Amino acid sequence: MRITNALQAEAIDNPHGVAVSKLYDTEHAQAMHITLEPGEHLKRHITPVDVFFFVLEGTGIVEIGEEKEEVGPDTLVDSPASIPHCWYNESNAPLRVLVIKVPRPTESTRLL
Repeated sequence: MRITNALQAEAIDNPHGVAVSKLYDTEHAQAMHITLEPGEHLKRHITPVDVFFFVLEGTGIVEIGEEKEEVGPDTLVDSPASIPHCWYNESNAPLRVLVIKVPRPTESTRLL
């Protein structure tokens, strides 16, 4: 059994310059925890595999392809492979999102 606390997991360097920790990483899938502080956002990027996001806390704007929508806690968002996407925190509180990549990517994410 493996237990990982998202708020205590080791932060990883990332091109977005935001708080990201890797919670799960096997040959089949990958799970990341992202915290966007007020005013922070991800850079638009393309992930080579399907991704789904689950909002744990806060409110943010998710952009997938040409669509943008404000979402809050307990919301699951599907992002198909190879579609540009990003997140924005325009609120006054932290936004915490669980990111699941399936299958585990074998290619790097590409910034736009």
